[in-house]
Amino acid sequence: MKTLLTATLLVLVAMSLTGCSNDEKTYDAGYSDGHAEGYNTHCEIRGTLIYGHWDSEEYTRGYHQGKKRGVENCIQDRKNGKF
Repeated sequence: MKTLLTATLLVLVAMSLTGCSNDEKTYDAGYSDGHAEGYNTHCEIRGTLIYGHWDSEEYTRGYHQGKKRGVENCIQDRKNGKF
C-alpha cells in the first residue's frame, strides 16, 4: 500500500511539473521577454538569453514593443539616478 501511495504521489508531482513549461506564444510572454532583454542589455546589467517563439506573430510583436519599452525605462531610471 505504501508503494502505491508513493507511486501515485510521484505521478501527481510529475504531472504538475509538466504544466510549468515556458512555451507561451502570447503577446504578454513576448513583451515580458523583450522588456527584460531591452532593460538589462541597455542598462548593462547583464545579457539576457531568451528562447523566443519567433514563429508566433503575436509573440514577436510583443517582444519588439517590450524591448523598446525596456530601453525607455532604463533611460528614465538613469535620469532619475537609479544607476
